[in-house]
Amino acid sequence: MADEIKRVDNEFFKDEAFEGMDKLDIIFAMQEKFDQDVIKNRGLQDVTPEQWIQKQTLAMLSELAELIAEVNFKWWKNPKPVDSGNVREELVDILHFFVGMCNRAGMGSGELFARYIKKNEENFKRQYGTSNKPGYSLFDDKV
Repeated sequence: MADEIKRVDNEFFKDEAFEGMDKLDIIFAMQEKFDQDVIKNRGLQDVTPEQWIQKQTLAMLSELAELIAEVNFKWWKNPKPVDSGNVREELVDILHFFVGMCNRAGMGSGELFARYIKKNEENFKRQYGTSNKPGYSLFDDKV
C-alpha cells in the first residue's frame, strides 16, 4: 500500500504505531484518545453518551456557523476574500465533533464506512427513481 501510515506528526501520538490501520481508523482512534483524555481531565465521567452527543451536536452547530461565515453566506454584505485555509480548518473541527459522536454512539470507522456505502447507494437510487422513497427522482414531474 503506497499510502500506508505508520506514524503521525502529532506530539501526543509520537509513540503510537498505526501500522495496518487505514486513515479513517486512525482518525477514530485519535479522537477516542482525545475524548477519553478530556473526560478524565475535565471530570466528565458521569456524562452519558446521549448527553455527550447532545453537547457535541451543539459544538458542531457552532463550527458549522463558523464555516458558513467563512464562505460569505450573507448576500446583503460585501463579500470578503474566502480564506481556504480557514474553510479547511472549520471542516476539520466539524470532523472532530462528528467522529466523537460516532464513538459515543458505539459506531466505529468500519460501521460508519459500511453505512455510508449503503446510504450513498440509496441516494443514487433516489435520484434515478429506483428507490422506494418518493419525491427525489430526476424524472418525476416537477411541481
